[in-house]
Amino acid sequence: MLLVYDLGVLVLFVAMGVLIKDWARVGGLGSWAGPFWVKGLWAWEFLGRNGLVWEMVWASVGYWGNLLGSFGLLRIWAEIGINLEMDFGGDILYTAGDSEAFIYSYFCSVAYMYILVDVFSIWNSTNHLDDILDRWRTIIGNGLQSSPLLYMSTYMLYITIMQRLGCLVSSRPAFTLDTLLCSALVSVSYVYQEDDSVTLWVNKAGAYVNPQETYSYYSLPYCRPADGDHKRGGLGEALGGNDLIDSRIDIKFRRDVEKRSICELKLDASKVAQFKYAIDNLYWFEFFIDDLPIWGFVGEVNPYRNGDTKHAVYTHSMLHIQYNGDQVISVNFTQESPKPLEEGRILDMTYSVKWVPTNVSYAERFNVYLNYNFFENEIHWFSVVNSIMMVIFLTGLVSMILMRTLRNDYAKYARENDDVETLERDLIEESGWKLVHGDVFRPPQNLALLSAIVGTGAQLATVVLLVIISAYFRMMYIERGAIITTFIVCYALTSFISGYVSGGLYSRNAGENWIESMVLTASLFPFLCFGIGFILNTIAIYYGSIAAIPLGTIIVVFVIWAFISLPLALLGTVVGRNWSGTPNNPCRVKNIPRPIPEKKWYLRPSVISLVGGLLPFASIFIEMYFIFSSFWTYGMYYYVYGFMLLVFIVLIIVTICVTTVGTYFLLNAENYHWQWTSFFSAASTALYVYIYAIYYYHAKTRMFGLFQTIFYFGYTLMFCLGLCILCGAVGYLGSNLFVRRIFRNIKCD
Repeated sequence: MLLVYDLGVLVLFVAMGVLIKDWARVGGLGSWAGPFWVKGLWAWEFLGRNGLVWEMVWASVGYWGNLLGSFGLLRIWAEIGINLEMDFGGDILYTAGDSEAFIYSYFCSVAYMYILVDVFSIWNSTNHLDDILDRWRTIIGNGLQSSPLLYMSTYMLYITIMQRLGCLVSSRPAFTLDTLLCSALVSVSYVYQEDDSVTLWVNKAGAYVNPQETYSYYSLPYCRPADGDHKRGGLGEALGGNDLIDSRIDIKFRRDVEKRSICELKLDASKVAQFKYAIDNLYWFEFFIDDLPIWGFVGEVNPYRNGDTKHAVYTHSMLHIQYNGDQVISVNFTQESPKPLEEGRILDMTYSVKWVPTNVSYAERFNVYLNYNFFENEIHWFSVVNSIMMVIFLTGLVSMILMRTLRNDYAKYARENDDVETLERDLIEESGWKLVHGDVFRPPQNLALLSAIVGTGAQLATVVLLVIISAYFRMMYIERGAIITTFIVCYALTSFISGYVSGGLYSRNAGENWIESMVLTASLFPFLCFGIGFILNTIAIYYGSIAAIPLGTIIVVFVIWAFISLPLALLGTVVGRNWSGTPNNPCRVKNIPRPIPEKKWYLRPSVISLVGGLLPFASIFIEMYFIFSSFWTYGMYYYVYGFMLLVFIVLIIVTICVTTVGTYFLLNAENYHWQWTSFFSAASTALYVYIYAIYYYHAKTRMFGLFQTIFYFGYTLMFCLGLCILCGAVGYLGSNLFVRRIFRNIKCD
């Protein structure tokens, strides 16, 4: 198994080198994220407590494997040094030679293997976390003190990965949370001197009512420069469908331009047809100056008195740029001089620039793009307050009803000194949740799938909370793709949580095939998203849209999943099995399952599951409107993450309350299949969100065409799947705590 894994890793990185033609970064990722995690975990898991000799064998295999692999990296680290010199404009951090490159890669890979295997062996023999941490500190401390090359190698590797993700804003980044969360948390501040060049980047164009159906700006028959450079963006920017190209328009800082020609555009039949189609469909385009977005339209339709219409394209662009000191503050873009589209006509495309000083600070320059009247109106405030009041009322009501009901149940079940007639009458009339104490902790069907979904949902809840808090404290809407980048990084780094929750749940229910559970946990949600994304990407490629994700970006995302998320999920599964996998059910499970009596229709699991999602959906209904409006509308940025944080907390509390009540009704009906019911009663919230999305598509948008329709419902399906898993996991975990609590306080036979 390990040999197959190693060969697979080797083939993968060779393929990456061939495809993206960037051996330096491929080598950096390879030397850092090889199969050493898996080797150490497999050694610990299968060799048991008598693995001292085997630990030495595994360590030796790791050392020699890393040694041989290091010879293949001799030139790679030198190339990394050269790339750093080129990318940072001559500010060389370190340039590695051949011998030093070998030492770097060898020390990196050996250190990781040694730490993992040695710590796991200590853990396996002592099971004391303090001993493990002390040994680990000693290993790391001695390694850094005795080998500065190890530190420098790790630091260079970190810089390379951050640069690949588009996260570096200077040549000397600090190893802090800001750089870890990349460009999602870091805003770039550009400073200009007088007469410095200011680049106008052209990005994309598309129909105004179809926000995802976008094409390259130069898919329209405008004048394209022969040497227009592409701006390399971060991971989120590439996934967001951006393609910035240097327009080569001459703009100097604080230097006005009265009127200057860009080019002369000769119209033929094909260009006239393209422009007319764009004008009829309200095509807009997007530019960037100093990372400030500006938008414009292709042209207009001029009506005549006789009922005819004439298409005209704008030929003059006016840029009013405000500056404060040595920084650009705002850009106002206007279009003039519409010229009729006539075959054979030559259009003179011109532009002008006007620089105006302002007192607005650089930190406030993005405020002009925020729609305060839309997001901070009374309806939004009222909806949040209403949701909070709903939580207070619902929590109080549930607590009062359950406490009173359970108190009566406990009193009835605890009676032991009644006379014989009373006991016989109680036995005849007795019903309720105590009767299923011998079956309530019976392992559910499809245990591996339930464990994987609950683990993934716990991870998604953590990721969403981290992203919202990060966006609340830092203005992520300023950076293109910052939210996407932050989500991917947080998802990869929190994969330990999904493995831990899933592994513990699977082991507590006497699961035997933990590898199946681990694989499902690590791959379920990513592969669902990949399947939907593959369909959307195929359609985008067919239409020639820049919304199509490049192959290199797909490979980077896969590498992050395979060598960060997957190992952490594996580590979490192993830790969860050993730390929280011991069965601790308050009641013993009987050998023969108890028959479930027939009850009224409203106590059936399917009805409880459908009804359970209504209140959670009602608590987020208004916020869904604002989120949908910002996502499916051009130029509207969602920035009220404080509201989103409150609504997310409300959703969690309401979901737990509703599923707790549903679980109590189900158990009171002597139905002990509460695990999947509690999950689906919370997960049905996503069903109502998707139904609302259908309504929003028909009532609130004017989208048209196969491309945009599939993208709308595809992205919405991806969002609802994540919401389904998140809410379902929260509902199950809340119900699990409730069930354990009530059965812990009764006497079980």
